[in-house]
Amino acid sequence: MSAAAPVLMPTVPEAAERGRPWWYWPALVAGAILVVSTVRVLTSAHDIDSSGALTAAIGLAMPLALAGLGGLWSERAGVVNIGLEGMMIVGTWGAAFFGFHYGAWAGILGAVLVGVIFGAIHALATVIFGVDHIVSGVAINLLGAGAGSYLAVRTFSGLPGGGPTQSPPLEQLPFLSVPGLGDWLLAVEQQHTWLLADLAGILRALTTNVNALTLIGVALLVFSGWFLWRTSIGLRLRSCGEAPYAAETLGVNVLRYKFVAVLVSGALAGLSGGFLTLVASNLYREGQTGGRGYIGLAAMIFGNWRPGGLAAGAMLFGYADAVQLRGRGDVIHAYLLPIGLLLLGWGIWQLVRRAAGRPFSAGLWRIGLSVLVLAWYAFTTEVPAEFTNMTPYIATLLVLAFSAQRLRAPAADGQIYRKGEAD
Repeated sequence: MSAAAPVLMPTVPEAAERGRPWWYWPALVAGAILVVSTVRVLTSAHDIDSSGALTAAIGLAMPLALAGLGGLWSERAGVVNIGLEGMMIVGTWGAAFFGFHYGAWAGILGAVLVGVIFGAIHALATVIFGVDHIVSGVAINLLGAGAGSYLAVRTFSGLPGGGPTQSPPLEQLPFLSVPGLGDWLLAVEQQHTWLLADLAGILRALTTNVNALTLIGVALLVFSGWFLWRTSIGLRLRSCGEAPYAAETLGVNVLRYKFVAVLVSGALAGLSGGFLTLVASNLYREGQTGGRGYIGLAAMIFGNWRPGGLAAGAMLFGYADAVQLRGRGDVIHAYLLPIGLLLLGWGIWQLVRRAAGRPFSAGLWRIGLSVLVLAWYAFTTEVPAEFTNMTPYIATLLVLAFSAQRLRAPAADGQIYRKGEAD
């Protein structure tokens, strides 16, 4: 007689999240577009959601999303992976080495391959030998930085255009566009009409000069969401991160699932580094990850360990990075208006709720802060360049601070698991 397949029930927070109506996320996106469009018209900061700014944001968000997706696979199986940065670093080298010798598409495979190797090291240490996940992750970051520098010196020195800290220029991956749309949408966008120009800019960024690797990354995000939440294998993998000993009693090979999840995590982190080499800069440079592995980890936490939220977080951080790189202090200045009004409304709401036992000071300090922000907007025309350069990091800290109350990591995330030691 064959044993029945184990039935693992979803946790209460996940069930509640699936209970949201189908129109929740479309309404949220539509509301954000309306707010941004209104701010653009009121402040005349037309680059706030131009197709150029959004194209740059997508290009900067994709490596964050891929790195965060690698962290999601690992942590959903219960293994913390702060070694994403080190895996990205060796991924940049792997993409450059294989891309230079065998072509751009081979560069993608090379980035994935070296990412898998470093994922295997992390899996061996944490899953098999029971090393603390944080300690192993730090070691992976140090090992990745050292290995990347060493391999670059050994493989790129003496090549035409190469050297100990960079590779020769690489073959580009193809950029794809929907024929006939780009020029027409650009003409509509340049009229700066409320809402219509914003929608044209968004559509142009999504349909014009989109890199093939970007489309692959989007497909991986969608596939991961389907696989982890809509298949029995994905359910078993997530059970390893929620209750590994309970999953073990139901016949799940927890060690195998954890090991494979960390291998996938390494592959995605390596691919993230490959994106920086093959798309963002078209060559390998030492230090080009710039801490993006850690920001990808922050995007995963912001997204509550789910692909949709992860993509939103990566896009937010990518947008902040794009604004900083484009040096648009006027765009950051324009956002002071809605931020100030939001703080003002929040403070008034807190004062109204005082009758329900809320502290009086909670509303006052928000109103005071809103006055300062609105005064900053009223008496200046743009924010200093130094502040603009800090935008991605400030956005990361603020988002994590304000979203901390709703976050829920997998219950057994980071715990050392040893087969057969359940209480």
